[in-house]
Amino acid sequence: MASGNPIRLATAALALLAFCGLANAGDQQAGRPLGVVELFTSQGCVSCPPADEFFAELAANPDVVALAYHVDYWDYLGWQDTLSRKENTERQFDYMRAFNSRSVYTPQAVINGRTHVNGASRDAVNGALDAMARAGEGMQVGIRISHSDDGVVIDAGDAERGGVAANAHVIVVYFAPPQTITIGKGENDGRSLTYWNAVSDIQTAGMWHGKAQRYELPMSEITKKGGCAVLLQAVDRNGLPGPIIGAAVIRKPTL
Repeated sequence: MASGNPIRLATAALALLAFCGLANAGDQQAGRPLGVVELFTSQGCVSCPPADEFFAELAANPDVVALAYHVDYWDYLGWQDTLSRKENTERQFDYMRAFNSRSVYTPQAVINGRTHVNGASRDAVNGALDAMARAGEGMQVGIRISHSDDGVVIDAGDAERGGVAANAHVIVVYFAPPQTITIGKGENDGRSLTYWNAVSDIQTAGMWHGKAQRYELPMSEITKKGGCAVLLQAVDRNGLPGPIIGAAVIRKPTL
């Protein structure tokens, strides 16, 4: 998992996060979306197009933070996924170990970092989001993002009493704008599919320790991205991903 690396405030990470804040049209009020859906998918997987189509609806839903991680282990079937990254595959394998599973699969939807379901099943994904919200396993910490001419500010709120991890990583996940790709080989040969929020980079920007905390970072570089999400995610002592307890998404405004 890319976010499992040692915590660093490297210049590159800060610059990218600065851009993420810049992409916001204005200050974002502290919010708590319904949940986070992380879809592990592949252009070379014949079972994935229905999940990708449903995911487009999730990506358009302002109450859901939706991120698509294209993996590379189906490339041997004849088509190299143009959006895949080995870091995405590593994140999925880290979830596999965290869930004590024996294998990975696509399309897999990880909900709030707590459980996984078939990403093509609308009932399973929506049911998991609703059930976690009712059980208090949704977004428990509000996140507000604002920016000025000099930097970007992330304000993470206080932990609620009971059931919230005392420590979490502040993870910034960058994603590409929607793009339509015609697949030339493999199981989906000849199909043109539109992919939303394909993850292009993951950075760990800091730590949160259960109390309201502000992270102020410089705008040292501008990078063209489709947008980014900020995740507050517990990570165990082995670096494996745990519950996501706070999230916010920032999109590049349409000119």
